[in-house]
Amino acid sequence: MGQASGALARPAINRQSLKRLETHFIAPEIYRREDVAERQAKLARIVSNEIVPRLLMLHTEAVPAAPPVALVIKTLAPTSADITGLADIVLGSDLDAAAAYVLMLRDRGLSMETLFLELLEPTARVLGEMWDRDECDFIDVTLGVARLQKLLAIFNDTHILTSLDERRHVLMAMTPGNQHSFGVKIVERFLLAAGWQVRTELEGTSDDIADVANNTWFAVVGLTAGSERQLESMRTTIARIRRESRNQTVGIMVGGPMFTANPALAQDVGADATAPNAPSAVIVAQKLFDLAASEFRDSARR
Repeated sequence: MGQASGALARPAINRQSLKRLETHFIAPEIYRREDVAERQAKLARIVSNEIVPRLLMLHTEAVPAAPPVALVIKTLAPTSADITGLADIVLGSDLDAAAAYVLMLRDRGLSMETLFLELLEPTARVLGEMWDRDECDFIDVTLGVARLQKLLAIFNDTHILTSLDERRHVLMAMTPGNQHSFGVKIVERFLLAAGWQVRTELEGTSDDIADVANNTWFAVVGLTAGSERQLESMRTTIARIRRESRNQTVGIMVGGPMFTANPALAQDVGADATAPNAPSAVIVAQKLFDLAASEFRDSARR
């Protein structure tokens, strides 16, 4: 968890550039939905009546003087109310309000890594759960996830790296032996709607998948497994990808029921991250992209 800091500058968000950011992170056919205005008006009323009072309540909270460390951690960490509050806001259309919300939590002393793990990714997970319960449709969730992507890029300063705009390529593949393609196709659908260029491989051996990664540059590779019986195959596939990928800093994310039950398995098979559902997979992919972009930026400065 990041150290508490003094006054933190608000990330620079040029309002005139928000339109470009919106269309960069959302597929055009999604952004041009005819009833967007009507939906945004409805969500604006929700924000006004429910979220703003919640923000005011959070703003007045104070950490007791010299509390125990465990209490500090509990007080600083994003709560379930913080997560659902951000979910409500990103379902609206005010990116500036969403950025202010994240900044308010960062001002508590949280690092961006903590905010990603405990706020942005969980918020995407909540959006996916809302979609599962038919509380909002695919377009609503896509717009919300795209705005979470923008928040992550803004706070990580990758939204200004125009040279990387066309490098948001992801390879989605099924681990050899996995016969269930539904999950891969759902993740593919959300990635495409969120502005990623996606190649999907539903068949093939570890060698075949590694060959695809060797022949084409990908920022991220996503693999799914349907059961623990496929973990060894996944481990082998990931090792081959890392060894042969054209992008030697490729980010690798994994998914499947065993990773949802035990996220630590992702590290065991050699992956960088895991995501419990399709909307959160989009945010994890953006995080991995941002890490690579940061390395690219740092190397260019040397």
